[in-house]
Amino acid sequence: MARRSTEWPGKAGYTAGIMPQTSASRRRAKPASASHDAVPSADQTVAKPARAAPRNRRSTLASDHADDLGHGHDHEHAHEPEGSAKPPGVTAKTAARATRASGRKAAALHAHDHDVPDAHDHAHDHHHAHAGEPASGRRKRPGIYLMSPAGVIEDPDCLDRAQANLKTLGYATKVDRTALARDQRFAGTDEQRLAAFQRAVRQPHDIVMAVRGGYGMSRLLHRIDWQAMADSGKRFVGHSDFTAFQLALLAKTGAVSYAGPMARPDFGGKRVDALTGEIFGEVMRGELEILSFEAPDADPVDARGVLWGGNLALVASLVGTPYLPRIRQGILFLEDVGEAPYRVERMLLQLLHAGVLARQKAILLGRFTEYRTTPLDGGFDLPAVVAWIRRETGVPVITGLPFGHVPGKVTLPIGARVGVGTEDGMAYLLLHEH
Repeated sequence: MARRSTEWPGKAGYTAGIMPQTSASRRRAKPASASHDAVPSADQTVAKPARAAPRNRRSTLASDHADDLGHGHDHEHAHEPEGSAKPPGVTAKTAARATRASGRKAAALHAHDHDVPDAHDHAHDHHHAHAGEPASGRRKRPGIYLMSPAGVIEDPDCLDRAQANLKTLGYATKVDRTALARDQRFAGTDEQRLAAFQRAVRQPHDIVMAVRGGYGMSRLLHRIDWQAMADSGKRFVGHSDFTAFQLALLAKTGAVSYAGPMARPDFGGKRVDALTGEIFGEVMRGELEILSFEAPDADPVDARGVLWGGNLALVASLVGTPYLPRIRQGILFLEDVGEAPYRVERMLLQLLHAGVLARQKAILLGRFTEYRTTPLDGGFDLPAVVAWIRRETGVPVITGLPFGHVPGKVTLPIGARVGVGTEDGMAYLLLHEH
């Protein structure tokens, strides 16, 4: 049963003060049926985004999100372009809540803070736009440049549908001229895809969105002019294989990018998930202050730190390279698709043995979808993985983050300083505060 209260919950003794005592609505939806892919407590519900409007007028959206794809380590959310059918037994009511910023510019999320001990380790001197703010610092009608940095686009019509859906949501779009190129499994040669990045930072639209993931971004990391990417002020958006670009950008320059939707999987169908479109828009406009979601088995935590992470396989692949950010006392979020529980644990162990997990204040786990267990597992599943990581690291773990290779996903600022708190089966991600 839904429940509404007039102020955020707060616990005595909180030290970081993540629970703001502001007037706002809180919704708690009834959990849906258990799901095979949730970690670790089956299907988790997310508090619906209440999009606060002037004079306390509020509206809410609700959407079902489902896991949608398996892969042979091809990190791509491949839900069918039609987007109408949902796999049985894997749906979950998802939502998030938002309160609008008042009397502020769109510069809502600060990229990083070099004067605090949990900032990432690097020194640089450049001027990139803060998260949620156009490079010019002025609020303007957003535009999106669509480019293919990794895997080939096998369904060209998805770009037409994506442009139409984004136009309906209020975005002007332009497609890079080599977005539909092909070289083996890639969206063009390495040179073509590198040239697409160069065009992306020169064109006028302030948002640059990956068309899809797949595989191929890691082949380009040592050839990208990272300072040019950061200095452009563009807001780069994507997930899956695009995690490699986002973490390298953060490691090399400290610039914020966004783990969020992509053109093909999220906007290229006949319909767009309401949660995905709504939250993406609010984050791009700098309006989303607090994201809440159900996390019934979350560890107690109340902390601030740099938010970072993305696809687990890509995060693990960057260990030992100059493209993995050295985040101390950060908030690490992870998701993956098509990876059996033992493979998920092996990648988490790589992060554990490299000292990455021990340096975090909290670990947020999103959706781990479309995997299979075998009789050999003997009951070994993702809850066992999470329990083991909890015991070995002592780092608070929060499950249920509505992010991953699923139709309904939130947009998260990679490299921004955020707050995280848990209470009464709910988790709260503070993206910015007045």
